Amino acid sequence: MNIVWFKRDLRVHDHEPLAAAARNGPLLPLYIVEPALWLEPDASGRQWAFLRESLIELDTALMRLGQRLIVRIGDACEVLRGLLAEHAITAVYSHMETGNDFTFQRDLRVKALLQTHGIAWFEARQFGVVRGLKLRVRWASQWEGLMAQDLARAPFALPAISVRGDDLPMWPQSALKSDPCPHRQLGGRSRALELTQSFMDSRGERYSREMSSPLSAERACSRLSPHLAYGTLSVRELLQALRDRQAALQGAPTQVRSSWPRSLQSLQSRLHWHCHFIQKLESEPAIEFRNINSAYDGMREHAFNRERFERWASGTTGWPFVDACMRSLINGGWINFRMRAMLMAVSSYHLWLHWREPALHLARLFTDYEPGIHFSQAQMQSGVTGINIPRIYNPIKQSHDQDPDGVFLRRWLPEIAHLSNEWIHTPWLAPLAQREGLNYPAPLLDHQQAAREAKVRLSAWRAGVRDLSAFNQAVLVKHGSKKRKVTARPMVANQQADLFQ
Repeated sequence: MNIVWFKRDLRVHDHEPLAAAARNGPLLPLYIVEPALWLEPDASGRQWAFLRESLIELDTALMRLGQRLIVRIGDACEVLRGLLAEHAITAVYSHMETGNDFTFQRDLRVKALLQTHGIAWFEARQFGVVRGLKLRVRWASQWEGLMAQDLARAPFALPAISVRGDDLPMWPQSALKSDPCPHRQLGGRSRALELTQSFMDSRGERYSREMSSPLSAERACSRLSPHLAYGTLSVRELLQALRDRQAALQGAPTQVRSSWPRSLQSLQSRLHWHCHFIQKLESEPAIEFRNINSAYDGMREHAFNRERFERWASGTTGWPFVDACMRSLINGGWINFRMRAMLMAVSSYHLWLHWREPALHLARLFTDYEPGIHFSQAQMQSGVTGINIPRIYNPIKQSHDQDPDGVFLRRWLPEIAHLSNEWIHTPWLAPLAQREGLNYPAPLLDHQQAAREAKVRLSAWRAGVRDLSAFNQAVLVKHGSKKRKVTARPMVANQQADLFQ
């Protein structure tokens, strides 16, 4: 029989390996709980909780087809070696995985094991990510081709087999138990379908207008990112649903279409960028550990300040909007993209921390953690790619712009909820009568001075790198979008305004 190895593709619909294996005889649907994976510094209990819920629903879906999900606990190579010894295995089917370094190294070992036993391993593409890609030429067109293909149909039925499995554990590692996330999204395909439907029916209408504010993003955004990360819904399913909805609106009156066309197109673009960023890690796995652009090696690595990191990580910097965003993320496992970018940028510029530790902290907090997107974005917001204009967010300006009445601040910072709108964004400047008994820390730094110093440091570093443009061009050729001619643009004076957001 064949093994279908489920990884971050926890569904039976649009699952090409499952469909292909079912056409070739009896199959064993397998999920391997790898305890060592959950000891990695980017792993967390909230991620496991979402995954576990998704596995339970996957098991139910498979049972409806006639076969249970077989769970085995242990090292992937040892689990597979045991199955090869117990059963006559013809082939292994799975989706390609672009995960962290642990899964990358594990797959190399699995490949060698299967080759030793003469077992074929068929890996299907789940996203528009191309394995072994050297250059991005025509990458967008191949992505469109894959997304336009018919969805892989779930098998009508699966023949029952008798294979021993382990019970799905409550925790793969005891160290993960202490990770309270009271507002976490729930896992499972049924939730993914509910979210998709509610987005298409109503929530998504103002998506393009409301996705940037923490006041509206929780409702207006699709909230499908953890489901895409763990594969309870495929990117292709979602993209085709968006395009079907778009087509249905074409003949509707203007008042019915409203903001829908722009919002539907906006989310489609983000699905394209989703794969674009994952391709970066696929093409250069070292991005998880090292600067994309080696011209920035040494700029921050030796300047780590533990107190600054811990206050940023706990939401106690004294900058209300930064702290509210961090506390919201700690409690819910999700926050919108603009706020993610701001949190990363504040750690990199105002606090001058190297991106690696802040990126790992955020990875553990994100229920929708996707390594390929995460580490590229962390470096992008830290200004070490050389091909993206650095943006040094002003946390007070962001607070006034995104939460003018302090609604978000009062929700997550009850200790300053009594302050008036005039002072809630800058409590350290409030009159003494309002500050009396205030149980909220003073700002870690003067944010304006810290931003100025960061800009000077960044400019000085660039000025000291010989042939910086050559470094930037090499990164752009390898990782840049190919919608336009590949030409690195140097930073110029009139781009200064873009630094302060």
